[in-house]
Amino acid sequence: MKKRNWLYFIIIVIVLIIVGVVLSQTEVFESKPAIISLKKPDDLVLVKGGLFMNKKSKYYGKNITEPDFYIGKYEVTQKEWTSVMDSNPSEFKGENLPVEAVSWYDCVEYCNKRSIKEGLKPYYNIDKNKKDPNNDNVIDEIKWTVTINEGADGYRLPSEAEWEYAASGGQMSKNYVYSGSNNVDEVAWFWKNSGDEYLTGIWNWPLIKNNNNKTKPVGRKKPNELGLYDMSGNVREWCWDWDESTKKRVWKGGGWLGAAYCCISSFRSSFEASGKGPDQGFRVCRDK
Repeated sequence: MKKRNWLYFIIIVIVLIIVGVVLSQTEVFESKPAIISLKKPDDLVLVKGGLFMNKKSKYYGKNITEPDFYIGKYEVTQKEWTSVMDSNPSEFKGENLPVEAVSWYDCVEYCNKRSIKEGLKPYYNIDKNKKDPNNDNVIDEIKWTVTINEGADGYRLPSEAEWEYAASGGQMSKNYVYSGSNNVDEVAWFWKNSGDEYLTGIWNWPLIKNNNNKTKPVGRKKPNELGLYDMSGNVREWCWDWDESTKKRVWKGGGWLGAAYCCISSFRSSFEASGKGPDQGFRVCRDK
């Protein structure tokens, strides 16, 4: 009887050990997706939503509430662009320079390709064979039909309101005119300070060209209240929004080639979606 009891005891111990090993392996396996899904992207900043706090914003006092969202800490760089698109259209080459000379269509395509590369659901449905019936801009000959893929967690362009909310400091706003300062030189590269010497007087293209004005590496100027860089100046940034009056897409923030007033956070302008230029870039967003 004693030998049989010892045998039962040994069998029970072995069974418990096996069960414990199986359970521990299962727990480790199941925990991996949760860890991955909760990881915050390193190059994005979480913008806490709410009403517009910056009194200089055109959205201030209009009872418009923005939800939480992520936005790029920097403008998309040439290194980031090349790693996804395998090409570099920029006039001024440099890994840490913002990518430029990209159209609105190029940017939505980048967002989808980057999403796929990182295992995210593409945010846009892009139909290159169907002309957008709402786009009757005579200069834009591309006119892809681009719609939102509801529920997608991939990269996207910011809306104009999101862009301005983030640029003007969100809930931490200090009512600056430019993104992060009332002094344009502290936060922005624009036509006067983006070359060999600081220019004065009236905007003059030959003077700008001879001064070797160009884009600058991202993150060299002072960030705004949310830790976002270059939302004023360096390159103009595409937004998702359609400007009904001009039949163009909205851009914000101004660039190295433009005037100081273009760098004001509330300033808006537009460009045909197919348009490209050495001062035209973007930054990405993602839903929270």
